Amino acid sequence: MPSARAISTAALLATATLLSCSLTACAPTARDGGRGGDGGGTATGAQDADRFREQSLDWKDCPAPSPVQGGGEAPAPLPDGTRWQCTTMRTPLDWKKPSGESIGIELIRARAGGDTDDRIGSLLFDFGGPGGSGVTTLPALAPDYEKLRSRYDLVSFDPRGVGDSRGVRCLDPDAAEEAEDEVDGTPDDGGDETDALVELNRLTAAACEKNSGDVLPYVGTTEAARDMDLMRHLLGDEKLHYFGISYGTELGGVYAHLFPGNVGRAVLDGVVDPTRDRMEEALGQAGGFQLAFEHFAAWCVEQRCTLGEDTEAIVDAAVELEADLDETPLPTSDGSELDGDEVLSAITGSLYSRSFWPALLVGLEAVTDGDGDVLADLAEALGQHGTGGDSDSDSDSDDTTDENTDDPTDDPADESNENDAFRAITCDDSSDRYTVADVQARMPEFVETSPLFGPGLAWSALSCAGWPVPGEAHHPEVSAPGAAPIMLVGNTGDPATPYRGAARMAEALGEGVGFELTYRGEGHGAFDSANACVRDAVHAYLLDGKLPGSGAVCEPEPLPEGK
Repeated sequence: MPSARAISTAALLATATLLSCSLTACAPTARDGGRGGDGGGTATGAQDADRFREQSLDWKDCPAPSPVQGGGEAPAPLPDGTRWQCTTMRTPLDWKKPSGESIGIELIRARAGGDTDDRIGSLLFDFGGPGGSGVTTLPALAPDYEKLRSRYDLVSFDPRGVGDSRGVRCLDPDAAEEAEDEVDGTPDDGGDETDALVELNRLTAAACEKNSGDVLPYVGTTEAARDMDLMRHLLGDEKLHYFGISYGTELGGVYAHLFPGNVGRAVLDGVVDPTRDRMEEALGQAGGFQLAFEHFAAWCVEQRCTLGEDTEAIVDAAVELEADLDETPLPTSDGSELDGDEVLSAITGSLYSRSFWPALLVGLEAVTDGDGDVLADLAEALGQHGTGGDSDSDSDSDDTTDENTDDPTDDPADESNENDAFRAITCDDSSDRYTVADVQARMPEFVETSPLFGPGLAWSALSCAGWPVPGEAHHPEVSAPGAAPIMLVGNTGDPATPYRGAARMAEALGEGVGFELTYRGEGHGAFDSANACVRDAVHAYLLDGKLPGSGAVCEPEPLPEGK
C-alpha cells in the first residue's frame, strides 16, 4: 500500500465527479394534485393549461452553462458529431392557476444516433439531488448512456427552482460560506452550538423568502412531475420514457401516480423509500452510511491498512477522529483547518463510489501522521458544491407568452444554486417541521444506529424549521395502479438510498407495476457502477422491453488487485 506522500492529492482527485446526491439528499416528499388532471380544476383552467401544450420548442445549439447551472464550457459534440441542443419550455408557475404567471424550464437533448425507423422516442433523465442541473449533468455523463441513444433522444432539464429554471436564491454565497464555517453541524454542547445552527437555518429561510419568495411555493415535486408531462407532449411522445436516479426515483414515482396511463418504459435506480417521513429517512440513511463505512473498513483490513486491526477498530477510530478534530481542528498546508465536519464530508462523499475508497484510505492514514491535506481536498471535491446566489430583484415578469423572460444570471458572481434548490424543494414537499426537542429526543436512536453519521443526520432534520412555505405531506403518494411496468434497481450497499427502498417503492406503486433488480454492490445507485449485468438488464428493458425475471440479482465484478 503506497504511503500518502507517494500519491499526490491531484492524482487522487483526478477521478472525482460531481455527486448528484448529498449526505442529506434523496428524502423529499411530494404533493398530490390529482391523478392525471391538468391542474386547473375547471373547464376554463383546462383551456388555460392547453395553451402551453400548443407551444413549439425552439431547439438551438447549447451555450455554455450559466454560473447558476455550475458554469463551464458549452457541451462538445458527441463522437459521431451529434450536437447538443437546448431550448426553453414555458409552463405555469402555479399549475392550479394556469392562467397566471409562467416560467421557463430549460431543456437539453442529443438526438438519437441510430436508424430513425428504430427510434422509440425521447428518454427523459433526472439525476437526483434534488437541485442538480440536468442541462449540465447529461452531457457530462452521456458516454454512460450512448447505447440508449441508439433508439432514444437523450433529454434532461433543470427542474423548476434549479439552475436556469427560475433558480431559487437564498444567502449570498460568500455570506453562506462564512456563516457555515462558524456553525458546527453536529452540536453537542446543548447551548451556543445548537443556537448557532438554529440561527443559520433561520437566516437561510429568511433569505430564501426575500430573494425567491414569489417562486418558493411552486418548486415541489408534483409541479415538476406536471412539467414532465408537458415535456412528454411537446417532445411528441405518447408515453413518457424515463430514467430517474436517486431523488429522480421519487419524481418518477410521483409522475406515475399522477399520470399512470402515460408511463412508458421507466427505470428507477437508487430508489428512495416513499413510505418514510424525513426523520425516518434520515435514520435509514444513518444505517446505510454506517453499513457502507463498515464495508470500507473491512476492505481496508484486507489492504493491510494502518487504521486498525479489524472493522470495529477502524470504525471506532473514525468516530474518535471526528470528535477530536471537532474539538481541535488540524491545520492544513494552505493555512486553513480540517475539522470534524470536513472529515465527515470526505468520508460520506467517498462512500458514494467504491472508486473513491483508495483516496479515502490514503487521506485517513495521512491524518494519523498529522497531514490533513488529502481529506480536506476530498471534502471539497466530493461534497456539495455551491451555496446559491443572492438576487436583489425579481428577474421574472408576469408574462404568459412563450418567450423566456427568466434571467437568473444577471450577477456574474453567482454560483450554482444546487444547495438552495435542494432545501427549497425538500421543504416544499415535506410537511415535517422538527424542533430541537424533536432531534434531541431521537438522538439516542440515531447514535445507536451510527455513532459516526447519526448525529449529523439527526440535526439535518432542522433544515426546514421556520420555512416560509408550508409543506404538503409526510411522505409522497406514488401508487400507480394500471401503470406500465417500472424497473426498480436496488443496491445492497447503497448508503444514501438504502436497499429496502426498492422493495417499498414496488409495494407502494402497486401490484404488477414495480419490478426489482438487485445489485450486490457498493456506492450510490447501480447503473453508474458500470456493472455489465446491471447495464445489460437496463438496456434490455429500455431498448427491447424485456424485464428482469423475478428475484433477478447482479453480482459485483472482480476488482483489479489492490482496488
